Amino acid sequence: MTYQSKISEAGQTIGTEPTWNGIEPESVARMRLQNRFQTGLDIARYTARIMREDMAAYDADPARYTQSLGCWHGFIGQQKMISIKKHFGTTKGRYLYLSGWMVAALRSEFGPLPDQSMHEKTSVPALVEELYTFLRQADARELGMMFRDLDKARDAGDEVEAKRIEHAIDSHETHVVPIVADIDAGFGNAEATYLLARKFIEAGACCIQIENQVSDEKQCGHQDGKVTVPHEDFIAKIRAVRYAFMELGVDEGLIVARTDSLGAGLTKQIAFTREAGDIGDRYNSFLDCEEVSPDTLGHGEVLISRDGKLMKPRRLPSNLYQFRPGTGEDRCVLDCIESLRNGADLLWIETEKPHIGQIGGMVSRIREVIPNAKLVYNNSPSFNWTLNFRQQVYDAWEAEGRDTGAYDRARLMSVDYDGTELGQEADERIRTFQKDAAREAGIFHHLITLPTYHTAALSTDNLAKEYFGEAGMLGYVKGVQRQEIRQGIACVKHQNMAGSDIGDDHKEYFAGEAALKAGGTHNTMNQFAA
Repeated sequence: MTYQSKISEAGQTIGTEPTWNGIEPESVARMRLQNRFQTGLDIARYTARIMREDMAAYDADPARYTQSLGCWHGFIGQQKMISIKKHFGTTKGRYLYLSGWMVAALRSEFGPLPDQSMHEKTSVPALVEELYTFLRQADARELGMMFRDLDKARDAGDEVEAKRIEHAIDSHETHVVPIVADIDAGFGNAEATYLLARKFIEAGACCIQIENQVSDEKQCGHQDGKVTVPHEDFIAKIRAVRYAFMELGVDEGLIVARTDSLGAGLTKQIAFTREAGDIGDRYNSFLDCEEVSPDTLGHGEVLISRDGKLMKPRRLPSNLYQFRPGTGEDRCVLDCIESLRNGADLLWIETEKPHIGQIGGMVSRIREVIPNAKLVYNNSPSFNWTLNFRQQVYDAWEAEGRDTGAYDRARLMSVDYDGTELGQEADERIRTFQKDAAREAGIFHHLITLPTYHTAALSTDNLAKEYFGEAGMLGYVKGVQRQEIRQGIACVKHQNMAGSDIGDDHKEYFAGEAALKAGGTHNTMNQFAA
């Protein structure tokens, strides 16, 4: 529907009410356009279709992978999408990631917490809602500026420019994009997972990421002490999320199944098994066991039978059971296959380093069973990217028989190697990592979990050093404001970004010439028009 047809539609409605003579059809049409999404469910349905289309495009061409950055506040997510539209002209293929780690560290009422699911359950869906509130405001702001330009063109009698702006309004691309939202291990049993998933979806989440750790033993994926659950337990939670999507009418909603098995050497439960070779038996086959006989049994021992033999799983004082060392990749592959067979749409393999060969090797095994398997991959700040890739280049050179005598593998992080051939090759591999991994390792979506946590800390450190030092106010002006002006950062006009112009427009709609508006001649924001 075009801009003019929306005005006409509003006019027809107003025309049926004789006492509404002060309501302008064009103002109504503008407000409707600025508030395109009425509910979180509208957003979830819209963004789910986008992700499905993007997945199909990736299947046809792996060069069409997608990306996101983790955001811990609505303003951060808003500024990210405004920046993307400014630099690239479109939001296509760019999402938001919502990290449970950042919610725990930055949004909990308990204060900063480790990533162990101790923050309030509803703090994550509350952030989903906040992010979409800010993205919708970005739409309203951008459209509001277009409406003002349209009025100027009309006042100047420039019909060509007015038509151009109307066309731009008709083809306006929203800042609302998919959010991949982290539900951790579900914060409880399958029922708790279902109830929380409903909150996520009602807030607008079209894609929910869930992991196979024990909910009450949850750890960050890049820390030790991770404990996994048998497949049947995890599958029940996947089903719970799917039921939540379908109950709320978001049939195209997506589930990302994350496996932490690569770094998890423990399980809390021995899986229930009905017959040899079933999924419970396969899970138990990875347990670290020793054969025993009835006459050697100790008090309170737990036993399982395997191939007609009595086996004693190694049990820790914590009552957790150990897996055999070196079984992580096999367990990851099995986890992924079973998740995709039971309702998951995408996979997440939490690795200890960014290595395309390792990731691609597992994906190849998964695709032998599920040909269109695709990954969401954490380009994690927990990895030392510089050191990892310099070591990968060093090892590759050694394997090729090249001279590595000028390099000390233990010191490759040193600034001394920044300008070297090895350092430059490592940087090039980092630069092309996402493209190469999308092509060679089945990665559909690349994300960085915690980037804005680190950028906020870095920029604040730089400002504090300058402002509280000898530079004084110049530290802010030179390092922040001057850069905002010269780089065209939208929030240099922070009143506009906070909605003052939208408010002025509404005042004019409501009160006409009597409106007391903030954007007059004496508004200091006008200093940034030069």
